[in-house]
Amino acid sequence: MIFSSTVFLFLFLPAVLILNFIIPKKYIAAKNLMLLAASLVFYSWGEPKNVLLMLGSIVANYLFGILLEKEEGREARRKLILIVSLIFNLGLLFVFKYLGFFTGGRFEIALPIGISFFTFQIMSYTIDVYRRKAAAQRSILKIALYISLFPQLIAGPIVRYVDVEKQLSSRECTAAKTAKGIVRFSIGLAKKVVISNTVSVIADTVFAVDQGLYSFTAWVGIVCYALQIYYDFSGYSDMAIGIGHMLGFDFLENFNYPYVSSSVREFWRRWHISLSSWFRDYLYIPLGGNRRGAARTYLNLLIVFIATGFWHGASFNFIVWGLYYGVFLIVERIVQNREKLNAFFSKIPKFIGWLYTMTVVLIGWVFFRADDLPAAVSYLGAMFSFSGGVANGMAQFSNLSFFITAAAVLLSAPVFPFLRKKLCAMEAGQKVSFVLEGVLALALVFLSVIFLTGSDYNPFIYFRF
Repeated sequence: MIFSSTVFLFLFLPAVLILNFIIPKKYIAAKNLMLLAASLVFYSWGEPKNVLLMLGSIVANYLFGILLEKEEGREARRKLILIVSLIFNLGLLFVFKYLGFFTGGRFEIALPIGISFFTFQIMSYTIDVYRRKAAAQRSILKIALYISLFPQLIAGPIVRYVDVEKQLSSRECTAAKTAKGIVRFSIGLAKKVVISNTVSVIADTVFAVDQGLYSFTAWVGIVCYALQIYYDFSGYSDMAIGIGHMLGFDFLENFNYPYVSSSVREFWRRWHISLSSWFRDYLYIPLGGNRRGAARTYLNLLIVFIATGFWHGASFNFIVWGLYYGVFLIVERIVQNREKLNAFFSKIPKFIGWLYTMTVVLIGWVFFRADDLPAAVSYLGAMFSFSGGVANGMAQFSNLSFFITAAAVLLSAPVFPFLRKKLCAMEAGQKVSFVLEGVLALALVFLSVIFLTGSDYNPFIYFRF
């Protein structure tokens, strides 16, 4: 089941919200049980057999947590239990996601939806219990709900146990929080259905051209893909956070307008924040971070970003994509650590930094989107061939798609937060803002339903990761 489907919008979500409202706050166990049942239905809607894999992972890691706490004071045993848990979790991920890659396609297994996300979530739990940042959860119901909670199950954000531990036992579901969640969900829905789905048609059309692709057309295609993946993924995160609010949960932000970044380092602080921070805390820092000299820091960055690329998929494209970003981050760190170089580049106008960053990001998206490395190289060749003219690229747009693409470019900057801040600074501005947000939410839902007509199946890009 997906958020942007009529079954979810008009049947599943209303039923869950009504049940969550009906069950009194003091019966938190009943609320949790209802949400767990709903989450299992949500996950098993299209692939019922895969729910057994997730349940097996939940039971195993619940036991790992209990054992880690039971062996308190016996550090060698605790470390062994942690290692076994990591082998178990990464082993599941390897078998289902990477076995075909390492065996040359001889053992292809269907990839369970969301396995990369819920595996990283459960690993954060066992690691944090080992580090004594969290106590082992004695209720298997709460651990099961933490892992399977349907808003963030399929494509994140990657929610850490320590961030929702208290909410599993007590949470507020106020009218104000529900209203906030509805607005956030409607924005995410429109991002996906109205913007991402529209620009995806242009991106798919351009990337489908085998040969004779003109330069400007290639740039149009990759810009549209950059908009597609941003509005697709940030739209999902908005919907997940919004549903979380409606149910009384608070999930951390996953995107912060990454396309306004003026450096690659800044881009990765704003893009897929939950994944970036996961790799920082559970791989980069344990490897030594930047505490063991420059050479080791650069090696750690390369390892982390190769792992980041490989996390996205079992393909050389993703490995190259991760390595590509690792190299740019190393170069930026070298510049930052050289006083004269840093002084020189700090004087460059921010617009130039933004232009550099967006060029790097757009080239990177080619490796991410192309079917294989030869296709990526061919596409990059078209981008920099400077053949054809502007008209060839503009021919990809209808009047509606051009308007939506232009709006997508504009709204990739923090326009709404700026306007809201200005409005709230005015007298009675907060009341006006509240009313306008309500009207906006209704309008966006109505518009999204219109766009959904005749196209109920529109999966999110990150479902396949």
